[in-house]
Amino acid sequence: MPKSKRLLEMMMTVNRKRKFTVKELADEFGVSGRTILRDLQELSELGVPLYSEVGPHGGYHVLKERILPPIAFSEEEAVAIFFAIQALRHHSSLPFKTESSSALNKFYQFMPPDIRERIDQMKRRVDFVTPKRQASSPHLSILLDAAIHQKVLGITYESRGQQSKRDIQPIGIYTKNGLWYSPAYCYQYQDFRVFRCDRIHSAEQSAAKPLDLRDIHLENRQIKTGVDQDTVHLFAELTTEGVQACEAEHWLASMLHVRQDGSGWLEGNVARSDILYFVKFLIGLGKEVTVQHSPEILDGIKAYLAELISMYAGMRR
Repeated sequence: MPKSKRLLEMMMTVNRKRKFTVKELADEFGVSGRTILRDLQELSELGVPLYSEVGPHGGYHVLKERILPPIAFSEEEAVAIFFAIQALRHHSSLPFKTESSSALNKFYQFMPPDIRERIDQMKRRVDFVTPKRQASSPHLSILLDAAIHQKVLGITYESRGQQSKRDIQPIGIYTKNGLWYSPAYCYQYQDFRVFRCDRIHSAEQSAAKPLDLRDIHLENRQIKTGVDQDTVHLFAELTTEGVQACEAEHWLASMLHVRQDGSGWLEGNVARSDILYFVKFLIGLGKEVTVQHSPEILDGIKAYLAELISMYAGMRR
């Protein structure tokens, strides 16, 4: 077997085994132990994170950050990867910001000059406009890991100027308008809530028993295991423009209904604690929405508008 092919297969083998001895590899590849030691040295120089242990139970181990085997990309696939990363470049926080930057640098370094030129041109001519936010979200990685591995996190969360501690079980993270959000089951309210990630000041694994949320994710998170009884019912008619505005709000997906002519309506239960949030959003839609129910939301809209009128009433023109 040629040395280059043996090194490639050995890289895939050690990534699969995670723990092995020189003798095991020598038997598997049909070479001497001395040859295996030289090959392992070359793999280490190529970046495979190996370390050895002595003793009767010793051998070689691959660190957690395993190296993937080489993958052949076409020119279009390589450009597509840079295009995808370009969409996130304005975000101040990313789950794998350091790793993605390192990966792109490695990618770019080994590209032929003509492909690098094409990528450079694309970066200058394509952009994904996202508001630049000063607020950072340092706990994105732990939130995503908890969502994937069904973990409960104890967080310190800031809401309305006050901090509180609570246990949550995230189901994912998503970004919108430069901010990151994490829908999660909140053990305090025994219901699902959406948490702004920049308002999470600390996050660590909790001893609370996790729920089985494997079948609940970002695409179907409207399915709830618990129902907040302290709710009011919202029904609001929407014009075509109102529907388009609501379609841009990911959190309204379960309440939005669209007719064939493009108009539609919002219908669903709103937690009393979220009434003010809905009031501000509905006022922002202006004449594109007509709230017909509930009295609590209608009263909230009238009261908020009255406060605005009072605030500007004494100002001179």
